[in-house]
Amino acid sequence: MASKDIYRIGTGAGFSSDRLDPAVDLVKRGQLDAIVFECVGERTLAFGHRDRQADPAKGYNPLLERRMRAILALCREHRTRVVTNMGVANVQAAAEATAAVARDLGLSGLKIATVLGDDVSEDISLDAELWEPDCTVGEVGRPFIGANAYLGADTILPALEADADVVITGRVADPSLFLAPLRQHFGWAEDAWPVLGAGTIIGHLLECAAQVTGGYFADPGLKDVHDLAHVGFPLAEVTADGSAVITKLDGTGGRVDEQSVKEQLIYEVHDPACYLNPDVIADFSNASLAEVGKDRVRITGGSGAERPEQLKVTVAFDGGFLAEGEVSYAGANAAARARLAGEVVEERLASVHGSNAPRRIDLIGVASVHASALDGPEESQDVRLRCAMRGQSREDAENLLWEVESLLNCGPSGGGGYRGHITPSVMTYSTFIGRDQVSPSVEVIET
Repeated sequence: MASKDIYRIGTGAGFSSDRLDPAVDLVKRGQLDAIVFECVGERTLAFGHRDRQADPAKGYNPLLERRMRAILALCREHRTRVVTNMGVANVQAAAEATAAVARDLGLSGLKIATVLGDDVSEDISLDAELWEPDCTVGEVGRPFIGANAYLGADTILPALEADADVVITGRVADPSLFLAPLRQHFGWAEDAWPVLGAGTIIGHLLECAAQVTGGYFADPGLKDVHDLAHVGFPLAEVTADGSAVITKLDGTGGRVDEQSVKEQLIYEVHDPACYLNPDVIADFSNASLAEVGKDRVRITGGSGAERPEQLKVTVAFDGGFLAEGEVSYAGANAAARARLAGEVVEERLASVHGSNAPRRIDLIGVASVHASALDGPEESQDVRLRCAMRGQSREDAENLLWEVESLLNCGPSGGGGYRGHITPSVMTYSTFIGRDQVSPSVEVIET
């Protein structure tokens, strides 16, 4: 563990399916006070609700047991606290699963705290206004799955003050997962806006894991990153004034410098001077970065203003079924044959099946991601036709796959390598809720 003057906090995951070995390495060698596994996004939360509806024992992160099995004993050995939102849409089940792993490992006396209250499904009315598509919940026209408010660091503090070894939450704002241990360690007051803003910046830099240590940053020949296959996850050495050094472990791949930290600093930030969070309105505009050693960047100058009166809420809906079918065309005139194949699928879905479900046709190798923005080159001789549809019924989805596979015999010539699959789909939108409508609570179980 770090000294009282410096709090060492690391990132164990930056999204639901992030790697595990860099997190294990951080716990082993990082001398961490806390490690945060940030694993919830809007879609993963929606899928969590869907999974829980299908099985009341599910709805938490599918990798939770594997991660806990790998780190719990190490965290006890190194006195490192775990904070995570892997509870997703079933926090209590996640805690019970964690306790089962701890008992299996022989870790008695482990305190596991749950932070509840983010699920506000019963508090969202059909008349609630959504930001996009600028309508009410009732006007979306799709089955409602669930709604979760973005809780803040204040809801985690009681769990930390109860001396929990593991804190499991549902939807908590990503930086708040990091801010809570900092608040508890340094005694930052709930209205100490400048330092809370600085702490939120630290959380924002760490929340996406390897993005700040060179992962998502890498672009060969333009922004080269050493040993990307073994990129290290970040940690911060934080002081009481809210300044910090962002770094990674020696011997790991990646890079931490002004360039990589700047990219993460502005990542998904709508206004650097007014970054809305449940704890504070953070101000990044006067932040200063300085390289203070190899893979060490100090950040200072963060600030903040009084927190918003309302909380953001993610509202999830059943999106029906997503169908994707693909066929390859190769050789001379491949792009033209693939384009014709796509036109055939479009026509038959409309004329034979009467389908008006949203869909798109991509020519991968000619134009796919940028198809809507520019004309792709025509010289490719290796093209993959991709047809995708969001259907309200499974029959709609099956018809798409049927039509794509039928191209193998009905033409155009040369199609092969058909693949197709159907997956459940979700849709998410956002609204606001008053703080007084949320009732967070903490429960603690001990192994």
